[in-house]
Amino acid sequence: MENKTVIKKQSKAPYKKLGSRLVEARNQSLMWLLLLPMVFTLILCHWNPIFRGMITSLFHTKGFRMVEFVGLNNFKDVISDTLFLKTLWNTVLYVFWSLLLGVIPPLALAIVLNEVVHFKQGFKIITYLPAIAPALAASLIWMNIFSPSPGGLLNVALKAMGLPISQWLLNEHLTIPLIVVSMTWKGYGVTMLLYLSALQSISQELYEASAIDGAGVWRRLFTVTIPHLGPTMLLFVVNQIIGVFQTFDQPLVMTGGGPNNASTTLGLTSYNLAFSYMQVDRSMALGTVSFIILLVATLFYFKMKKRMED
Repeated sequence: MENKTVIKKQSKAPYKKLGSRLVEARNQSLMWLLLLPMVFTLILCHWNPIFRGMITSLFHTKGFRMVEFVGLNNFKDVISDTLFLKTLWNTVLYVFWSLLLGVIPPLALAIVLNEVVHFKQGFKIITYLPAIAPALAASLIWMNIFSPSPGGLLNVALKAMGLPISQWLLNEHLTIPLIVVSMTWKGYGVTMLLYLSALQSISQELYEASAIDGAGVWRRLFTVTIPHLGPTMLLFVVNQIIGVFQTFDQPLVMTGGGPNNASTTLGLTSYNLAFSYMQVDRSMALGTVSFIILLVATLFYFKMKKRMED
């Protein structure tokens, strides 16, 4: 009897395995079926324009129509253009000021807020509010604040204090920092909350042990807080660089790329080439160069993120 029971179990085993595989295949099919609309949208609205732009960059165009294959000539024309070098240097300045203004102040605010006892939730809501404002509306607000006219908000304040008014956005040396201020104002709330979340994950025992050892506030900051926030800060830095390379709407609304192309970005230059000068081929070539730069930065970002998670 025992042998017959064993034989029956062994004979049913393949069917059980087949049944589990069928169930797993059905679950996988349902998962891909649910993902299909998103995948279709991703291919149609994201990857399709990217690949079509890359193909167009290899042709000479009349309007938006490809008429002659020219290979890498468009890339040579774009890279050898003095405007490209100017725009690339502007991007470096955007990165510098965005790291200076967009990483350190949110970190300092998160450290202060982490020590607040009363009305902490209210402060979180207040600091997050700018992130709700649409990018275009935020840019218009700051354009009026930094307006070089006598009616600009800052100039009105300076005049009321008996000080000379400033050119603000018409000053080539101030244009990029002022635009970065508007970008930081809109995004610092999200960054601050993420820093705050990382701060709250640090064990309080470490602070207590360092306090017992006689460490003051600044020593605890540099021996406990900053080392534990190092990986998070690195990810923010890489993410900030990626975001700056895609900056477009703020300089378009606030300065139009001026004065004298002092605030032009890669995205704005590509837009002007396509829609102001109808040089679609060169615009697509510049877009492809920007895409390659962002792709390298993104791969580095995911590599560092994976290393941190491991």
